[in-house]
Formats: sequence, structure tokens, C-alpha cells
Amino acid sequence: MIPFLIMAVVLWGVGAVTQAPTRARWAMIGILYMAVILALAVLPEAHPMRTTLGGSLGEWLLLGGFAGVIAAYRFGLRALRARVAPVAENASDGPFRPAELDRYMRHILLREIGGPGQKKLKEAKVLVIGAGGLGAPVLQYLAASGVGTIGVIDDDVVEASNLQRQVIHTDARLGVPKVFSAAEAMRAQNPFVEVRPYHRRFDASCAVLIRDYDLVLDGSDNFDTRYLVNALCVAEKTPLIAAAITQWEGQISTYNPAENGPCYQCVFPERPAEGMVPTCAEAGVAAPLPGILGTMMAMEALKAITGAGQGLVGRLLIHDALYTETRVITVKKREDCPICGRNSHG
Repeated sequence: MIPFLIMAVVLWGVGAVTQAPTRARWAMIGILYMAVILALAVLPEAHPMRTTLGGSLGEWLLLGGFAGVIAAYRFGLRALRARVAPVAENASDGPFRPAELDRYMRHILLREIGGPGQKKLKEAKVLVIGAGGLGAPVLQYLAASGVGTIGVIDDDVVEASNLQRQVIHTDARLGVPKVFSAAEAMRAQNPFVEVRPYHRRFDASCAVLIRDYDLVLDGSDNFDTRYLVNALCVAEKTPLIAAAITQWEGQISTYNPAENGPCYQCVFPERPAEGMVPTCAEAGVAAPLPGILGTMMAMEALKAITGAGQGLVGRLLIHDALYTETRVITVKKREDCPICGRNSHG
């Protein structure tokens, strides 16, 4: 095959010197390739030309097939970009600036998201409760994915002990409120999203806040907040994605009674007794675990917004990182649930 490669390089070089179009150069190499195939097909086995060319007819056809696949991929990608180009040229009239199209192209290429799904992400408003272990990857991936408006609420400040797992914060921002630290990182990641930091504790007055958002993600670390978030989301008919972690294990589900699924209190009717479920500060937590569950939360949020795939409504996913086991169990709405049941006020 070496003589063929030499001749192909020579043809390409001659084309470059004569300023021949790229297509013309490829056409010349294609003609050369077809000449090789013809020679191998008609010349006898012992012919010196076959020996010079090297390789069997099958090997040369395989090489041509491989080149054809690459050419087809490049043609398809070019065609897809051509479809997107008119939007870029009229960016002032379309939903995306040219820089956004380039940034989100990997989403647009996905059949389940595409341009319409990316537009839904840009128009979505998501509230994240907690800017700690779970909130860190959630916020980073929501911003990177192009979710248009992201609210984050947390009353804590960055401490040295957070940096082992809360990867959105840095040593340089110790003592800074977590919501402002997170907002700085998100804006640096994607200047095209709007970040709304709320440096305050989540309480009952936040019902007004939830009303402003399409979806709530709860990464809080205490049961009082989890039950309150659930009650307010049910009252406002806002879907809730909630996760929790401890030591090596985490769990996640989507709670949406409006879609006939259970709410958080359906699945966990009563708070555990005091001291039964230690906090991360008391029992420790493996550093990547909140990254795993937080990334799952972000993925479920993207699916909920775009309508891609199957979400976790009515299903509870439990991940055991110590033994690398993941299982999903079915959970159902409870008619006697005080929050979303038949006799509730939700």
C-alpha cells in the first residue's frame, strides 16, 4: 500500500500547489483508488503490479469502506450544521446566539433533546435547595446544560471541611456565602444563564419563591427542610426531584402527585427518630458520592424539562457506592398521605 500512499500524497501536493479545490484533490485520489481496485480485480495473482500494490482485494475494499464511513459521517455532520446555520445567521430573531449553538451542539445532536429540547432548557426555571455536596454538581451541570434561570438557596458559608466533596467551591472562597460562591462558578462556566442566589434559610415563606420556578431540586441535609420542601411543592403543584446521602449510600426520586406519583411523605411517612440517621458531619461521607447522586439529579432534571426518556416518578433509586450496586424500587402514592392524599389540602 506504500506506493499508493506516496502517489496519493503527491496528488494532494500537486493539487495544493495548483490551488485545486479540496473536492478535486479528493476526486483524484478516489480515481487512483478505483484504478487500484480495478487492477487487483483483473490482473492475475502473480502479476508484478499486484505485488507492488500489496494487500488483497478484500483488504483494499475494507480500507475503502472505512474511508466511506468517515466521509459519510463528515457529510452528515456538515448537513446538520447547515440546518442550524440559518438560525445562527438570524440569531437576533432565533432563540440562540451563534456561541450558544456551538456550546450546546452535543445536546442538539441528541435525538431525544435536539433544538426544541435545548430551547425548553433555555426557557426553564429551576430552583436548587442547598449549595453543598448534592447542590454542587447539580448547579454545575444545570448551568453547563443551558438551563436558562437557576435559583439557589442556602444560608451557609464555605468552610474548609466542605471542600472534600462540594466541588463548586474553592479554597479562595472560604467564608463566602455558598450561594455567591456557587453563582460565581456557574457564571464562569456559562455566561448565558441567569443565576439567582438566595442567601437565606429555606422556610415556609419560600412558597412564593417556588411559585416562580418550574422545577425544584432538593439537596438539603436535614429532614425538617425535606418535608417542608415537599409540602410546599405539592401545594404549588411543582415537580420535585430530591436526593439524600450518607456515608456510602444515596437515594433519589422524582415526586410529582400532579402526575399521579407519590410525594416525598408518601414514601417516607414519618421522620426517623432522633439520632437514627446520622448526618454527614456525624458519620462521614465518601467524597464522590454526592457527585454521583447530584449528577443523577441534574440528569433527571434535564429529562423532566425536555421530556426525554423515563423519569423517576413512582420509582426510588438507591445507590450503594461501597459495593457498586444500584437498585430501583417501585413507590406508590398513599391515599391517606396528609400532604397529597385524598383528605389533604394539597
